[in-house]
Amino acid sequence: MDAPIYLDNNATTPCDPRVVEKMLPYFSQWYGNPSNGLHSQGRKAARAIDEAREQVAALIHASPGEILFTAGATESNNLAILGVARSLRGNKRKRIVTSAIEHKAVLLPCHHLRDEGFEVIVLPVNQYGQVSLEQAEEAITEQTLLVSLQSANNEIGTVQPVQKIAQLAHARGALVHCDAAQTVGKSLVDVSSLGADMLSLSAHKFYGPKGIGALYLRGGYRSIGLTPLQFGGGQENGVRSGTSNVPAIVGLGMTSKLAAETVEAESQRISTLRDSLERLLMQQIPGIHINGLGAPRLPNTSSLTFPGVDADALLLNLPDVMMGTGSACTSGAFEPSHVLTAIGLTREQAGATIRASLGRFTFAVDIETAITMIVDAFRELTSLLQ
Repeated sequence: MDAPIYLDNNATTPCDPRVVEKMLPYFSQWYGNPSNGLHSQGRKAARAIDEAREQVAALIHASPGEILFTAGATESNNLAILGVARSLRGNKRKRIVTSAIEHKAVLLPCHHLRDEGFEVIVLPVNQYGQVSLEQAEEAITEQTLLVSLQSANNEIGTVQPVQKIAQLAHARGALVHCDAAQTVGKSLVDVSSLGADMLSLSAHKFYGPKGIGALYLRGGYRSIGLTPLQFGGGQENGVRSGTSNVPAIVGLGMTSKLAAETVEAESQRISTLRDSLERLLMQQIPGIHINGLGAPRLPNTSSLTFPGVDADALLLNLPDVMMGTGSACTSGAFEPSHVLTAIGLTREQAGATIRASLGRFTFAVDIETAITMIVDAFRELTSLLQ
C-alpha cells in the first residue's frame, strides 16, 4: 500500500490542497496585521478577513455580520455557553438544558456554570442517541436561559431534532446554542431553518486548517450579548480579542466556499460508501452491531461494536487502516465513552466499539480494502481467544 487508509475524519480531516494554496500568500506575502488600515499590508489582510466572513456566512445561510471568528468549536462552545450565562447573570432564568452525549466542550462549561449557581439539566438519550421531545418539553421551562444541543454526534453520527427543540425553547423564551462541528461541511446547514441562536463550527472538521473556527450569532453580536472570555485589543467587535489569524481565517473561508459547492453531492457519495462498509461487514462478521442504525445519521459515520474483541487490540492489528475508538478529544481516558454508555452499551461493549468516519478523500477501493483487512484482523483475534 502507498499509504494507510484514513477513516478517522470525525477526529480531523486532511487540509484540502486548494485550501493550503489559498492560505500560503498570507504567511509571507500578505502578512500585515488587519487592525492597521494605514498601509496596504493591513488593508489587504482586512479585506481577506471580510471575504472569508462572507464565505462562512454563505455556507450556513447567515449574514457576514453574524459570524465571529474563534480558535475552533471548543472556544465557540465555551464562549456561547459561558458568555450568555455570565452576561445575563442577574436574570431570573437559571436553568441550562443540554444532553448526555454532548461533546465535553459543551458538558464541562455547563458543569462549570452549575458551580456558579446555575441549574443544569442533562437530558438522557434513547438507544439511537436521540433526545426525547417529551423530556425536552418537560425540562425547558420559563426558568430556562439556554438550551445547548449538538446537531449530530461525533461518535455515532446520530442527528438530533434541533429544529423542534429550538421551537420549544423559543416558545418559553430560552436561547438555543448548537454545536454543529460535525455537521457543517458534511451536510447542508441552514441556520434560519435550524432555529439556533448560536452555532459553533471548526474548519479542521471539513478540510480546513486546525486552530480556527467560528461562532454564529443570530442578528450579530449586538443582538446576543456575550461576556468575553478574554480581553485585549477588541478584535471581533470586542467579543474575541487577539490578533486575527489571517492565514487560518482565509483557510476557513476557502474550505467553506468549497463545501458550499460540493456538500450535497459529496454527502451522497460518502453515504453510499458508508452503507456499503456496514452492509459487507454485517455479512462477514456475525453479531456486529451498528450503533445508531435506524435513526438519521451523518452520511459519513459508522459506530461498530465487534463481538468478543477489544477495540484497541483490533486497531493495533490494523496498521494500514486508521480509525478511532471514540472522540479523539478524550482519547487516552480509562473510562468508557460517555456517549456509548448513554445509549445503553455496557463497559465491555463500549470497549469493543470502533468508529469509522469517511471523507472527501475516501474512495470505493479504500472501503473494499479496509473491509478485507478488518475481517481478517477480527478473525485472527477471535481465533487467538478461542
